[in-house]
Amino acid sequence: MNSFLLSSSSSSSSSTSCSSNFTIFTQSQNPNHLFKLRFKLLILPLHSSPSHHIAVNPQCSLRDSSSATVLAKKSISTQPLDGVVSSQANSPNTVTTEDSVLVVRRPVKEFSDDEEGRQVEESEGKASAIDAGLKEFAKKMPMFEPVRVESDSKEKLLVVNLDLALYRAKVLARNFRYEEAEAVLQKCIEYWPEDGRPYVALGKILSKQSKTTQAREIYEKGCQATQGENAYIWQCWAVLEKKMGNTRRARELFDAATVADKRHVAAWHGWAVLELKQGNIKKARNLLAKGLKHCGPNEYIYQTLALLEARANRYQQARYLFKQATKCNPKSCASWLAWAQLEMQQENNRAARQLFENAVNASPKNRFAWHVWGIFEASIGNVEKGRKLLKIGHALNPRDAVLLQSLALLEYKNSTANLARVLFRRASELNPKHQPVWIAWGWMEWKEGNLNTARELYQKALSIDSTSESAARCLQAWGVLEQRAGNLSAARRLFRSSLSINSQSFVTWMTWASLEEQQGNSVRAEEIRDLYFQQRTEVVDDASWVMGFLDIIDPAIDSLKRLLKLDQNLYRTNDNNADSESTTPSPSSIDNNDVDSESGFNVDAFVMERLSLDTSKLDDLLETPRNSFSRRSTSPRRIWRSSNNRPSKANITA
Repeated sequence: MNSFLLSSSSSSSSSTSCSSNFTIFTQSQNPNHLFKLRFKLLILPLHSSPSHHIAVNPQCSLRDSSSATVLAKKSISTQPLDGVVSSQANSPNTVTTEDSVLVVRRPVKEFSDDEEGRQVEESEGKASAIDAGLKEFAKKMPMFEPVRVESDSKEKLLVVNLDLALYRAKVLARNFRYEEAEAVLQKCIEYWPEDGRPYVALGKILSKQSKTTQAREIYEKGCQATQGENAYIWQCWAVLEKKMGNTRRARELFDAATVADKRHVAAWHGWAVLELKQGNIKKARNLLAKGLKHCGPNEYIYQTLALLEARANRYQQARYLFKQATKCNPKSCASWLAWAQLEMQQENNRAARQLFENAVNASPKNRFAWHVWGIFEASIGNVEKGRKLLKIGHALNPRDAVLLQSLALLEYKNSTANLARVLFRRASELNPKHQPVWIAWGWMEWKEGNLNTARELYQKALSIDSTSESAARCLQAWGVLEQRAGNLSAARRLFRSSLSINSQSFVTWMTWASLEEQQGNSVRAEEIRDLYFQQRTEVVDDASWVMGFLDIIDPAIDSLKRLLKLDQNLYRTNDNNADSESTTPSPSSIDNNDVDSESGFNVDAFVMERLSLDTSKLDDLLETPRNSFSRRSTSPRRIWRSSNNRPSKANITA
């Protein structure tokens, strides 16, 4: 690069400044480009000469010298110097600026015309390819998120509004105000389409109302909105299909749930329960093992495995698995209840009672705990205690129809039919769609000789759902009624209808066979028995699987070796272990079948201390109807603020 000094202009010799201006022209490799720079230099003279040098002002400082490096706004003259650049000064490419600041920029790499054109074409080609790809991607987005595209223009609400709305919908559904709950959840889906909770809640509410088609549509819409990544929606959809009898579809949905989230334990457990009902014991065990592998110890999986062992008459293994379930979650009331029912079947009454006490301690308001415990006490002769336990359960759960149903049957057996009718009527008002209430009421009327009333009640139960297992039991009971009344053809039709719903019912097959045998059709009766044995599902459970499974879940405990050897003294040998606490039944309680033996648990003191419930007022609570329960005024602390006090943008329940 060649540089040429054009001119220099110093300040006046009046010693008012101490800098000088220079203009430099530089020529690059490209002859068509000419650059001109102007800058200031500080001149320090070696000797003073008025004709050749500029006098230095003694007042000049570093501030003036530093400011000399700043580009000043000056007019640039282009006078030629000795004719060196006179030809280039007149060139059209010469840079001349007036009253402007010279901008310093980074030099641009120079290319030839061909290279520059080729690069422009390549950049335009890449940009067009990217734009085309983005357009295709944008076209695909609305398919997965149809609501999000429409609501982009709306103001985004805070997630806390979703939590409050879900709670409000839960309270409304609990009080059977389903339409209002559905409206709230539809608003939640509109504002938060990517959250799976509104879809799950709305699907469950629709399922409770037997709106299975709408529930299926909601679950499908939720899976599309969440792009199939929400395992809860898949699992709830699978449960719905299982209830409708679509076993194959339910398997596919459970599989999709485990793919979406392999740590979703409810999917593994629900799938295993489905296989158990289909008689696939080995498949169910494999699914439960996968659930433990991916999700870790879980009380529900241990509980289901324990029930499998109890069904196979391997009671020691079942007790060990129940113990593992209660160790995983000591507050799991379901595990304590399942273990208690095992001891009930084995007639270990003292151990069963201790386990029932643990269940109510774990969950004092659990309706199942008080219900099953009350039935147990009544079945072993403690009628008064059983009645008290059922009344406590009803006082804590006044909207539960099952407790009133069991109490009605207890009163019918030990008191009068009129009191039982009052309780049945109240139970049917609490939950009109609960089939067992109508069936039990019809059975009582049949026992009392009111055949027409019994038929009406049975018909009412079938009108609720004619394909459920309860419907199969209702048809079987109705068939017995017609058989005793002498309507044999009607009885045969009812038995056949019951078996079309549940072909595995041993009682229905044998009742039909006895009818034919009483009529002298011994050949037909034998054919019916043969049909039962031919079509029944033979469940074969391999005991060797248990050994391998227990080695996997707990290989470090020495008691496993004694367990696998079916040591009858398993609990005695483990009494000194740290995990054998007073919450589990002792060996003496398992071996002791004394009905009258008490454990020292005071029910009255417990409910007074933990629940503030006076047992002496249970009869008053039972006689007082709770019709206003669903319309009671709730505190603002428990339910969302009223719509009048809410901001308009958060008013999603309108």
